[in-house]
Amino acid sequence: MDFNKTKGLKKDSDFRKVYKHGKSFANKHLVMYILENKSDISRVGFSVSKKVGKAIVRNKVRRRIREAYRLNIDENVKNGYDIVLIARVSTKNVEYKDIEKSLNHLARKANIKLQEQ
Repeated sequence: MDFNKTKGLKKDSDFRKVYKHGKSFANKHLVMYILENKSDISRVGFSVSKKVGKAIVRNKVRRRIREAYRLNIDENVKNGYDIVLIARVSTKNVEYKDIEKSLNHLARKANIKLQEQ
């Protein structure tokens, strides 16, 4: 899972480190944890709990969040952050546009997005 400017966050230990030491931002549909990683690249991970639904629903939600990140955040993300995006239960009933709005809102709150020209 490589984007243009972001790598994937895969190890459970990396996720746990971000949860424990990172800062969280939340809205109605998503929760975002961010932690500086003292590197020149950013890494992102996606988490969708079984509370959201069965495997088909979870995979659909994960694909939508990943695509919203790829189209809106990836090119403009600041370097040197580990980011974990967690879907809330309400995400299973919303359209892609709502997920996109929620993700952009969290990126502005967390100040990880570079200013667009």
